[in-house]
Amino acid sequence: MDWGNKTLLVIVGPTAVGKTDLCVQLAQVLKTEIISADSRQFYKELSIGTAKPSLKEQGGIVHHFIDSHSIHDYFSPGDFEREAIARINSLFESKDLIIATGGSGLYLKALVEGLDDMPEIDMELRNSLNVRLKEEGLYALFQELKLKDPQYASQVDAYNPQRVVRALEVCMSTSRTYSEFRKSKSDVRPFKILKYCLDRPREELYERINLRMEMMLAAGLIDEAKKYADFQSNYALKTLGYKEVYGYLRQEYDEAELQRLLKQNSRRYAKKQLTWFRHQDEYVWLHPDQAKNHILKDLD
Repeated sequence: MDWGNKTLLVIVGPTAVGKTDLCVQLAQVLKTEIISADSRQFYKELSIGTAKPSLKEQGGIVHHFIDSHSIHDYFSPGDFEREAIARINSLFESKDLIIATGGSGLYLKALVEGLDDMPEIDMELRNSLNVRLKEEGLYALFQELKLKDPQYASQVDAYNPQRVVRALEVCMSTSRTYSEFRKSKSDVRPFKILKYCLDRPREELYERINLRMEMMLAAGLIDEAKKYADFQSNYALKTLGYKEVYGYLRQEYDEAELQRLLKQNSRRYAKKQLTWFRHQDEYVWLHPDQAKNHILKDLD
């Protein structure tokens, strides 16, 4: 295979920015397929709360790693790296360009750069942190992480217990920051990688996020969450959209507050995503309305 002629087109951005529409349009023009790096859209049981594109929205384009796993599986960034690279290599047998897209920074980093060489962690420390997570809550652990590693705390999704605990256990077991262990040198992929990040003016993006949350509720998000309530401790369901609904179902607040929390937490998540991508190198930042022509011109 002539790797010099192979290109992975990576298009990232915050939730609701318009990644799916752009990538489908590009894939139709370029006659290629899409690798989804959205860590919530892997799960076949979850559709509404993950904003998974419908078959119509997929526009006849093959999307890999959508509906590929179950909520009963844990599909780690390392698992994704291995499977996605294997899939990309297979697709390059017949295509010169493939699109990868998503908003899950760590999964995209695994795909593009490879994962960090992290230290082994004592299981007693991990277990003790998980006990603290249950007793003290995620907020308390995140505040501790902010003290021990403010750099990583500014980038990580503060609502993701696995990542917060993982960073804390590294800090506590090594007396170094988690950030110090993150790779300073990327793995070298044999194919060319072009990287673009989509963004919109803040008010425009937030308006789209608020509308998406309203549409999710109207589409049946509460019923979808109810269906899997017995599994709400699973990693896949301890995420944005579902955890707020489970609070509502426990009668911790009313539906108006549920809608407010969904919008607020989604906006905060988008801000975290943008912070993550700004800390990564080599992204070309584009408004979605100008992105298609810009990217096609770059590829010409």
